[in-house]
Amino acid sequence: MRILIVEDEKRLAEALEHILKKNNYTVDVVYDGEDGLDYIESGIYDVVVLDNMLPKMNGVDILREIRREGMDVPVIMLTALGEISDKVRGLDAGADDYLAKPFDTDELLARIRALGRRRGEIVADNSLSFGDISLDPSNLTVKYQGGEMELTLKECQLLEYLILHKNMVSSKEQIIEKLWGFDSEAESNHVEVYIHFLRNKLSAISKNVVISTVRGVGYTLKIKE
Repeated sequence: MRILIVEDEKRLAEALEHILKKNNYTVDVVYDGEDGLDYIESGIYDVVVLDNMLPKMNGVDILREIRREGMDVPVIMLTALGEISDKVRGLDAGADDYLAKPFDTDELLARIRALGRRRGEIVADNSLSFGDISLDPSNLTVKYQGGEMELTLKECQLLEYLILHKNMVSSKEQIIEKLWGFDSEAESNHVEVYIHFLRNKLSAISKNVVISTVRGVGYTLKIKE
């Protein structure tokens, strides 16, 4: 899962980035509203943690703009303001959840997991199932009949992405943007290498889950007949 933090308090932003990465999320951080809007509009994020009071463009205006554009990315709004009216403004603008500073980081993590469940992406124990395997992104493990295998972070992120996009073909460019970021210097051979690693591991543990190549288009996850 890729998360964007839009927060101008750099110490808080860096602390949140550290905590989220420690929990195996992919995280990008920006410090003002204009950059926040640009990054959100890239469409690569699963959750946005958005401060309300930001330089250049405030969080409520960002929310109104992305919802006007039809973007449904889940947004957790952060604010130092305790007034009910501020909470109402954020929720009315399109926030999915709301946390007042200071907050407990365990609560933020729980709310991120809850947003994933609400969208039908994960189940109660935070795992993702497909065919005869079950992926636990928080522990970088995939369970199968008779055991459990550890994955590297990128292998886990790739399998997570393919499961979440199981009904579509994902191009190398889409995978690069999601796993490395839209401004990354990663190239198509990075994707090919991790597809190769992941295929080898899936072939060792699964009887029916395969990564299929659609020539000239990309990759899709399938259940083998």
